[in-house]
Amino acid sequence: MSSIDPIGRARSHALGDLLARTAARTPSRTALIWRESSETFGKLNAVVNQVAHALADRGVARGDRIAIFSHNCREFVVVYFALAKLGAISVPINFMLGADEVAYILEHSGARGIVAEDSLAGVADAAIELVPAAAGLKGWISLAGTSRAEGWEDIAAWSDHPESGEPDVVIADDDPIQLMYTSGTESRPKGAVMTSRMLIAQYVGCIVDGGMTEDDIDIHALPFYHCAQLHCFLTPDVYLGATSVILPGPDAATMLRTIETYRATKLFCPPTVWISLLRSPAFDTTDLSSLRKGYYGASPMPVEVLRELHERLPDVQLWNFYGQTEMAPLATILKPHEQLSHIGSAGRPSINVATRIIDDDGAAVAPGTIGEIVHRSPQATIGYWNDPERTAEAYHRGWFHSGDLGVIDADGYLTIVDRKKDMIKTGGENVASREVEEVLYEHPAVAEVAVFGIADPYWVEAVTAVVVLKPDTATTAAELIDHARSRLAGYKVPKSIHLAASLPKNPSGKILKRSLRDEYAG
Repeated sequence: MSSIDPIGRARSHALGDLLARTAARTPSRTALIWRESSETFGKLNAVVNQVAHALADRGVARGDRIAIFSHNCREFVVVYFALAKLGAISVPINFMLGADEVAYILEHSGARGIVAEDSLAGVADAAIELVPAAAGLKGWISLAGTSRAEGWEDIAAWSDHPESGEPDVVIADDDPIQLMYTSGTESRPKGAVMTSRMLIAQYVGCIVDGGMTEDDIDIHALPFYHCAQLHCFLTPDVYLGATSVILPGPDAATMLRTIETYRATKLFCPPTVWISLLRSPAFDTTDLSSLRKGYYGASPMPVEVLRELHERLPDVQLWNFYGQTEMAPLATILKPHEQLSHIGSAGRPSINVATRIIDDDGAAVAPGTIGEIVHRSPQATIGYWNDPERTAEAYHRGWFHSGDLGVIDADGYLTIVDRKKDMIKTGGENVASREVEEVLYEHPAVAEVAVFGIADPYWVEAVTAVVVLKPDTATTAAELIDHARSRLAGYKVPKSIHLAASLPKNPSGKILKRSLRDEYAG
């Protein structure tokens, strides 16, 4: 007699069920396009099931943590859903991390295995030497065609498993299904625990408030290890039955060519990547007429760039998605009809979210008053892995504390002021880095800018800016300071501006202000 709970099985609504149900509804619809090859939902679900059974044969079971260390590819998607169907906990890892950083995540998560892209296997092996317990399973993704290293198993063989039926595993709504390690400002990342309940609640918000449909053709160029691309776009596309075109990274020329080739209708980019598309020489010569939906998030969109997007892509509806990893990640949305009437706003709470602004004592503040942004939602993480102190701190007084500062107006629209840790304290005054950035973006020569504070013996922190100029333009730091002085109070004007060829960014497009602070300190 089966030990499986029949009621639990009948009521199952877990991450792995989403793919199975879409495959049952639309088995012949194209699910994935990768390296010019396409795969239907029926075929994708069968392969995922085969890989799940192969993993089960290798001892992977519900609750086991398995790391995925790879650039975007079809295999990432297959392993991600295969682990979900077993109730195992996937641990996506940033492919830019070094061996020590990967080792920390392997050890902290208690991973008993890792699936890695061939070009990253050397880093993975170095990490495993530091954490031998993670060597229980070593799956090799052959992307570059490199010969398989000793001790690794080519995951292509897993898809030859004779069993392609659904794994008989019951997964509860709030069973941990993924650990997403945050890329915050702290020295060690935190592992936000994801469950099917929180993720599916978030998918509903993305789909309903984000205008997503089953006939979307979506470009996925930002990394899947980051929750924005994985949980706002890829998995909602699978849930709906939309088509996903996978790219290994956000190269502007490749993205533009791919939109034209596959008649893509939908695209997410953080502001830095939208800027790279707008500045690409191919932008004005590429047929982008199929594009209908554009999304931005991960960091605030400069107002001048938003206006340019409306001018150069007039037929594209735009959405602003604001949130963070711990919210799976969507919290608020600014919809297309609100983009210009509420320019610079992060919008209003998504359908499954309640948002409030509070003071340092936890009391709600009046509209127009700056305070910390907090949320209540089934989308919120159930906590940080093996970190009860940080979990308790994040959920102080029964709200999830975002660590962001914002203001809500009388109509409920949220504007992000800054990260608490990015607020510059200079000469006894607070300066929001975003406000200074917006002013510098108004200068016609400015392509990108980052504003931050560096330690100063007189000011405590000195407002500092690093600026990247548009091609074929010229200006000086002194001219940019004069521009800022004409629009800002004196204490907000940068004490120094540095011109640079580029700004350091992580693969999800966020500007690394930590690196800039270190580089320009002193």
